[in-house]
Amino acid sequence: MDLRKLKTLIDLVAESDIAELEVTEGESKVRIVKSSAMPQNQMVMMQPGLQQAHYAAGPAAPAAAPVAAAVVAAEPTGYVVKSPMVGTFYRSSAPGTPAFVEVGSTVKEGDTLCIIEAMKLLNEIDTDKAGVITQILVENGQPVEFGQPLFVIG
Repeated sequence: MDLRKLKTLIDLVAESDIAELEVTEGESKVRIVKSSAMPQNQMVMMQPGLQQAHYAAGPAAPAAAPVAAAVVAAEPTGYVVKSPMVGTFYRSSAPGTPAFVEVGSTVKEGDTLCIIEAMKLLNEIDTDKAGVITQILVENGQPVEFGQPLFVIG
């Protein structure tokens, strides 16, 4: 299919009420999808604490500020182990095996706390502080961001 035909098809879709057009010519196949000013399938990532509060608050926008203040006030006390990378958090080395640590586990420097999978690589996250795990802040299999708190050691 030549460029002029393609341009004509794009103009046709842009000027009409058609949302999507698919044309097959010989072995060539072209699919044109009209994008709107309003994103239809937009994914918004929220911090776990804010996500639950957001759903509880409902459509009222003014309630967002007090909710954020409440989450900030609930900062964990103790030594916080943060994620050194973006990836997927796993509490154990393989499905069905025991977790590296549980709440109440005593850890020493160098102990493995979890695994973060990033770009198909499994990275063991070790602690650099001895103590007792007082909180586990992330669910198994959940995506994590750089600097996101994972564990609290008391």
